[in-house]
Amino acid sequence: MIGATPGRLGALFGTLGAAEAERSPAPGKWSARQILCHLADCEVAFAFRLRQAVAEAHHVIQPFDQDAWAGVYGSAALDVASALETYSALRKWNVIFIENVPPGTMSKTLNHPERGDMTFQVVVETMAGHDLNHLRQIERLASSPALQ
Repeated sequence: MIGATPGRLGALFGTLGAAEAERSPAPGKWSARQILCHLADCEVAFAFRLRQAVAEAHHVIQPFDQDAWAGVYGSAALDVASALETYSALRKWNVIFIENVPPGTMSKTLNHPERGDMTFQVVVETMAGHDLNHLRQIERLASSPALQ
C-alpha cells in the first residue's frame, strides 16, 4: 500500500544516524538521504502525472532525467527531515487524490514515451514498485556495516 511508505521511511531514517544517512554504498551511488530526496522529487512528478491523467484525454507523461535532478542532492539544505516531510505530505495528498478519482479513472489510458500506453492503475502500481525498490536500497544501507 503506497500510503504506508512514509511511515516505513520514517522508521528507517530513525535508525540511521546523520553520518549513515550520508554514506554512499559505492562511488557514484546515492546515499540514503539522496534516495529520499529522489523519492520526494518523484512524488512531485507523480502528483502532476496523476492530475494530468485525470484532466486530459490520453495524457502523455513527461519523462524527466533523474540524474540531472540529482545534481542538487549534494546540498546540505536538502536534509533528511525536509525531504521526509515533503515526501510524506505529497504522498498523503496523492493517496487522497487517488482514492477520490472519478469512476472509471483507473482504466483510463495514458502514454509514457519510454514505456508506451498504460492505465492510470498502472501508474499507481508503478509508484508502489518504485517505493519498494528504494525502500530495499535504504534497508540495505541501514543494515550494512559502516565503511571504514
